[in-house]
Amino acid sequence: MRDPKAQIAGLGGDRMEASGCRLYRHIRHMAFMGFVTVMRHWKEVQANFEIAREALLKEQPDVLVLIDYPSFNLRMAAFCKQYLPQTKIIYYIPPKIWAWKRRRVHQITRLCDEVLGIFPFEPAFYAKYGYTCRYVGNPTAEEIARVPRRYRDSNILAILPGSRPSEITNCLPRMLEAARQFADYEIVVCAAPNIEDAFYAPYLRANERLTRDTYDAVQQASAAVVNSGTATLETALLGCPQVAVYHLAGSKLIGLIRWAQPLFFSIPYFTLVNIIAGKEVIKECIADAFTTENVAAELNRLLRDEDYKKEMLASYEHLVQLLGSQPASVTAAEIITSKQ
Repeated sequence: MRDPKAQIAGLGGDRMEASGCRLYRHIRHMAFMGFVTVMRHWKEVQANFEIAREALLKEQPDVLVLIDYPSFNLRMAAFCKQYLPQTKIIYYIPPKIWAWKRRRVHQITRLCDEVLGIFPFEPAFYAKYGYTCRYVGNPTAEEIARVPRRYRDSNILAILPGSRPSEITNCLPRMLEAARQFADYEIVVCAAPNIEDAFYAPYLRANERLTRDTYDAVQQASAAVVNSGTATLETALLGCPQVAVYHLAGSKLIGLIRWAQPLFFSIPYFTLVNIIAGKEVIKECIADAFTTENVAAELNRLLRDEDYKKEMLASYEHLVQLLGSQPASVTAAEIITSKQ
C-alpha cells in the first residue's frame, strides 16, 4: 500500500473488499446495461445513487476515485463537486469517449482534477480538446506480464463468450457451432468468474470442457473465438491467434445502415486490439457479420494459413511495445495518494 494510513471505502467487488475497502454496495447490485435492463431494475439503480450520495456525505473523502462506469460515476462526480468541493476527484480508467459520446470530454475534465488513462493514445485525444490526460500504463498488460508462460497445445480451441449472462446467451451458441466444424480440436469454454457452471451446461456437449482458468486455456489454444471487450486484449497479450465477435440487438438493421457508422462511432474498429494498433490486426465479426459461417472461415484461416497467423502474432508484439511496461496500478496509486 502506497499510504499505510489511508482508509478506503466505496462501491466495488470481492477483490476490492479483500484489499481493505469497506463496501457500501457490492457491484452485483450495479451490473445493469442497456435501456431495458436499467428500466427493469430502476428502483435498485436509484437505491445505488442514494447509497453513494450518503456514503460521500458521511465519509467526506480527501479523494474520490472514479473507475469507468460513466453513467453512474459522472453523476457522483457532479454531486461531489457541488456538496464536497474540497474533495479531489480523479477519474482512473475514464470512459471510452474516443469511441463515442466525445462531448463527454468537456464534462469529465470540468468535474475531475485528474484523468488517468490506460490506453497510450488517450493523452493525445484529450489534448485535441485542450485538456490533460496522463497515461499511467495498462492494467491488463501489467497483469498478463506476471502470468507464467505455458506450452501451446495445438489441439485446443478456446471460446471466451463474455462475462454477462445476456452476452453468453446471445454469443455462445454461434461460437460453439463454428468451433465444432473443426473435429480434430478440443473445445474449451472459458467461464466468467461471476457465472455458475450450471449456466453453461445446456450449451455444452459431453466432449466439450468448461474452465475457470482462462489464461491457461488461452495460452494452450491454437486459436480463440472471443467476445469483444477486454478479453480480446488479454488474448492478444497471451499470444493466441483470435477472431472477435459481438452480438448487437437488431443486427440486421445495423447491417443495412453500416454506411452510417461514422455518425455513431468515432473510430473504424470495435475491438481494443485494433483500436490500439490503429489497424485491423484481428478479424471483427460484429452484428450482422457475426455468423457461424464467418467465424468458421476465420478460424480455418488462423489454423491453416501460417503466414497470416505469423503476421497477427507480429502485430501482437508491436501492441506490447505500444502499451509499454509502466505499472498502471502503482503509478495511479502514487498520483491518487499525492492528492490527499
